[in-house]
Amino acid sequence: MSKVYSSQQALEMILNDANPCDSDGEEISLQLSSDSEISSDEEDSPPSEKRGRLETHERLTETAKDGTVWREEQVGRPLHHSPIEGHVTDGEPTALARRKVRSRLQSFFCFITLEMLRTIQEWTVQHALQTQHENWFMAIPELMAFIAILLLWGIVRLPSLHDAWSAKLGPPLINRIMARNRFKDIIQHLRFDDKDTRGERVATDRFAAISDVWGSFVANRITSYNPGRHITIDEQLFPTKTRCCFLQYIATKPDKFGIKFCVACDLKSKYVCKIIPYLGKDPSRPPGERLSENVVMKLMEPFMDKGRIVTIDNFFTSLSLARRLHSRKSTLLGTVNKIRLELPDSAKKNLAREEFSTQVFSTSGATLTVYVPK
Repeated sequence: MSKVYSSQQALEMILNDANPCDSDGEEISLQLSSDSEISSDEEDSPPSEKRGRLETHERLTETAKDGTVWREEQVGRPLHHSPIEGHVTDGEPTALARRKVRSRLQSFFCFITLEMLRTIQEWTVQHALQTQHENWFMAIPELMAFIAILLLWGIVRLPSLHDAWSAKLGPPLINRIMARNRFKDIIQHLRFDDKDTRGERVATDRFAAISDVWGSFVANRITSYNPGRHITIDEQLFPTKTRCCFLQYIATKPDKFGIKFCVACDLKSKYVCKIIPYLGKDPSRPPGERLSENVVMKLMEPFMDKGRIVTIDNFFTSLSLARRLHSRKSTLLGTVNKIRLELPDSAKKNLAREEFSTQVFSTSGATLTVYVPK
């Protein structure tokens, strides 16, 4: 193979009477540069085109107020960190659910099992007997019929309980399932735990009145369905004015009072994958960790490390959350508030940009894409 020397190296060889035989059998080719005034330092430096790109790269580096260093990237250019392989399948029932479900009733038992029904039956009957209702009893099939009416009531969305049994407004099916007075009797005594021991459990669990049944219900939802690639997380206010220590008032909601839940849903099927009630200050949350970040990590824990994309709004979005999700092979997609200290200043100034323009910034473990809508 021919070895090519620069003009400076060739000149040094000639002046030093270099012997071509010292080349270990290689053919030596001396090629002098047409520009004899180029120094060795200039010869060893990168080409001018590369040097210009590096200078441009340095010019586009920007430091946010919290010290995060961002680098503007050309749209379409591969990023420096390793890409995450996306989750390829759509949401589908798990193998366990496919083996168990052969009818609508069996699909119901995937979420509300017989053990859960027996627990509700036991504490409901106990409460009815303690309130001086002698010989009061409720069988499991009757409890299932009661739950069926609640589900149907939620679908029809009638404003009041009396309207559900109305000959004009209510669906005729409800009258055939259960009488209105019996339904009101059950709902009056409905309980999900032992009321005698609730006071001790409330000290460590504010959701103690329903915690055991609720935990089983959420666990059954997780084991019954595998969500697809896209999971959305948001808050939902369940309207109620029941007196409890974690009742919320949100003026922007149609129903101002209620219990707030954080929900993770499969985007395509609208399946509720996991749901967490907001019960006030959580003592288990690590000091310094944002509440929004803690909620997202809890909701996504069963679905991590599979290349899923989490879509959230600006209440949850943060750079630290994006990095934590990236470390678990998950991607964050969401809007972000301009007041975040980790954002570069140029990403906040989008008034002068054209519609549908895109600007990309990257930092370690995260990518920020600024899109200007119409």
